[in-house]
Amino acid sequence: MDYGSKKIMFAQNENKRFPIASMCKIMSLILIYEKIDQGKFKEEDIITVSEQASGMGGSQVFLETNGKYKIGDLIKSIVISSANDSTVAMAEHIAGSEQGFVVLMNKRAKDLGLNDTNFTNCTGLPQPGQYSSARDCAFMLCELINHKNYFNYSRIWMDKMIHSAGRETEMTNTNKLVRFYKGCDGGKTGYTSEAMHCVTVTAQREGMRLISVIIGAESSKVRFGEASKLLNYGFANYQSMPIIKSDTLLEIELEVKGGKQKALTLQAEEDFSYLTKKFDSINYGIDYNLPKNISAPIKKGDVVGKLSVVIDNQVLKEINILAACDIDCKTYADALGDILHCW
Repeated sequence: MDYGSKKIMFAQNENKRFPIASMCKIMSLILIYEKIDQGKFKEEDIITVSEQASGMGGSQVFLETNGKYKIGDLIKSIVISSANDSTVAMAEHIAGSEQGFVVLMNKRAKDLGLNDTNFTNCTGLPQPGQYSSARDCAFMLCELINHKNYFNYSRIWMDKMIHSAGRETEMTNTNKLVRFYKGCDGGKTGYTSEAMHCVTVTAQREGMRLISVIIGAESSKVRFGEASKLLNYGFANYQSMPIIKSDTLLEIELEVKGGKQKALTLQAEEDFSYLTKKFDSINYGIDYNLPKNISAPIKKGDVVGKLSVVIDNQVLKEINILAACDIDCKTYADALGDILHCW
């Protein structure tokens, strides 16, 4: 799947429900990063690990009961080595219990339109009623990588978790494609005897970012090999055409009434790219729905209108247009200065 347009290039059984093992942690990480964005806590904050969290089996970094750890280090261990103990520690910190956190996971899945996903724990350890699909996993990873701080850890190949008294746990990235596939900089693996070998990965080349998902492979070698084949197919046959960039000012401005500035610069709320076969050309237009003018005061980020991306006479995307700067109301002194300047 193309990350920019969310267009699926190739799929097989994409809506079939399967156990996905530790790929459940993609949703756990989404909720963790959303809480950080909301200012609920910072990566520098320190939390105390419960006996329940430290006693988790499976993949772990052997956290100490009542041990104190930085949230950033716990997140890093989840991203790199799929640590179950760190995942439960963060779930308890956010929701008070793992089951309370699972309620949040399922609510978020519903909000994202993941109709073939249900969580019963936050780690992916075998449990009845837990499943997802290849399509839903792709969309989950798309949502996770919207949080750019995730890449601070996902690109790391090897690191250490430092415990009290200097004890160390070695961590090696479970996603081997980070090291062995050009452009791969994130993703999540999973394995249980029930789910078999799974992986959801992302890679970027020449401005195009792709998502590849494999569920139920017979071996680790097969899952990485098949995921690489999908990425190779996408990069060889498609190109992503950036049409709207949220970090670039739009070519139009909006007249301001009663403001210290006469014109408001504008920007799009989000990026938009269009996926095409390589060497194909596209004809597109951008329609703006804006008022004739706007009155001050204006705050940066205020929604002032919408734009529509039109391709082949079809509206493919509508995006909010935001104020790109603050504009205060004109004061009496400003008005007097204008009069003198004109005179």
